[in-house]
Amino acid sequence: MAQGKSRKKQPAKSAKTAKTAKSKSAAKQQGRKWWQYGLLAGLWALLGGLAVLAWFALTLPDVDAILARKQPPITTILAADGSTLSTLGGGYDEWLAHDEMPQVLIDAVLATEDRRFYDHGGLDYIGVARALWANVTAGGVVQGGSTLTQQLAKNLFLTPERTISRKIREALLALSLEDRFTKEEILEQYLNRVYLGSGAYGIEAAAKRYFNHSARTLSTGEAALLAGLLKAPSRYSPLSNKELSFQRMRVVLAAMQVHGVLSSSAVAQVSAPIIVSHRGQDSKGYFTDWIMAALPVYVDQTAGDLVVQTTFDPKAQAQAEAALNNALDQWGQAHDMSQGAIVVMGDDGAVKAMMGGRSYRGSEYNRATTALRQPGSAFKLFVYLTAFEQGRKPPQTMRDTPIVLDGWQPKNYDGKHAGTLSLRKAFATSNNIIAVKLAEQSNRAEVIRTAQRLGITTPIIEQPSMALGASEVHLMDLTAAYAVIANGGEQVQPFGIMSVTTRDGAVVYRHRETPFRILEKRPLKHIQDVLAHTVASGTGRAARLPGRRVGGKTGTSQESRDAWFVGYSGDLVAGVWVGNDDASPMKNVTGGFVPAIIWRQTMDGLR
Repeated sequence: MAQGKSRKKQPAKSAKTAKTAKSKSAAKQQGRKWWQYGLLAGLWALLGGLAVLAWFALTLPDVDAILARKQPPITTILAADGSTLSTLGGGYDEWLAHDEMPQVLIDAVLATEDRRFYDHGGLDYIGVARALWANVTAGGVVQGGSTLTQQLAKNLFLTPERTISRKIREALLALSLEDRFTKEEILEQYLNRVYLGSGAYGIEAAAKRYFNHSARTLSTGEAALLAGLLKAPSRYSPLSNKELSFQRMRVVLAAMQVHGVLSSSAVAQVSAPIIVSHRGQDSKGYFTDWIMAALPVYVDQTAGDLVVQTTFDPKAQAQAEAALNNALDQWGQAHDMSQGAIVVMGDDGAVKAMMGGRSYRGSEYNRATTALRQPGSAFKLFVYLTAFEQGRKPPQTMRDTPIVLDGWQPKNYDGKHAGTLSLRKAFATSNNIIAVKLAEQSNRAEVIRTAQRLGITTPIIEQPSMALGASEVHLMDLTAAYAVIANGGEQVQPFGIMSVTTRDGAVVYRHRETPFRILEKRPLKHIQDVLAHTVASGTGRAARLPGRRVGGKTGTSQESRDAWFVGYSGDLVAGVWVGNDDASPMKNVTGGFVPAIIWRQTMDGLR
């Protein structure tokens, strides 16, 4: 019998091998489970996202109804006593069809605002990526990624609040607009409605406002200027700041050259447009312009005709206007002083009067809210407050002796040294050397933080001369900082709008505050002490009001280029600045002279 091939005997699996196989099998099953869970979660997330988008789509406004209304709402601005300050609505003019608009204007707008306008469907993903990269490399926001269609959606239907829900609605509206209208129709809607500064809405109103002729005949320079206003209408308005407006125009022209719609020779031949101002509003215009610039933050254009109740006090405004003009008439020519600005506010930040210059008709540039000037010794408020928060007290003494810091040697106004002084006396007499020493001992960075905590929004350079007000500030910010001292240490945010209602009385917005303390009582008491002594027996004596307690501080920048007085009495605070727009020196003007007198005449009789 033939012997068959014997089968090789397989070794029995060890317990360890079986366990390993079992573990691998379990791991595979677990991996499949996680994959299934992930897929399920993804599907739910997708369904949830679609549901959210559907909800946003259902809550969008009626596009047809809003676009059918070619005249946006009329806004009536009321003073605190109910009297009418201004009725704005005439800022809109003739509606121009797309084919009536000059091509140079369209080229200018697209070159600066939306270069890929004809290539995207409402959302420009390439533009967003480019803007993100530019912002990251610049270390700040230097570009935006919104298309013109998104800007139209925002201007027509939405408030400019920076929330995710608002951005989602804006994107959906932009897609809807692109689906329903041609590019030419979108441009027509946008350019006829967009705000272009100084109360002008739409290109026709802006052209007549600034150049006194129709937008149909815009020159290259005029078109570039209008396109430049889109970035910041109030800031770049040629009636507010002609030089800045022309600088922005040149930026637009350069963009047109890069975009290929203007040659370098054509750009070189563009001259500055002739600006024509024929607005008849009086000094209240500074305040109403400020209100109109702030209004879109709280109200969108779908609200209809509006009534805006403000904090404006006609009596305070009249006294501020008279005080400023009297002072400039009396001392302006002899002391080479041509301009000034005043802000009067309650100690809660409610702005009651505003003079942005000596004449609104002569210049709409608001020196109270926009101009940046050196505060001089008025900045010492933050130096001394920091020192008091660190434990110093007004009776403590310091020596006024020479000091050199980083190659810089501070000097007193009279060029002399006063020896040993109490902090109260040093502040009241505006001693520079002791202020610098105090800032160094208290830490410059801490002084900067104090200024920012009290409301200074502009950059402060950390250098020894910082203590003497070398960094520029806004008059509005500095006045609000002193209001913190006046109200007992609570944060102050300047405001002018109390409420906004429709013509039918429906409340659209109401100002509400939740004040909170930012200063402790002991350092607050010390800073109030030295501010009172400055007016009672120091550099601010010209601001004294009979029978009333006043606290304040003078300020004079180098070579008398700027002179200030900021102070308070009761629950009212006022800030005064005088100088020249070109920052040229005045002759022998200090904060204790003209500004202190203007302050006293403004505040006298106000309670």
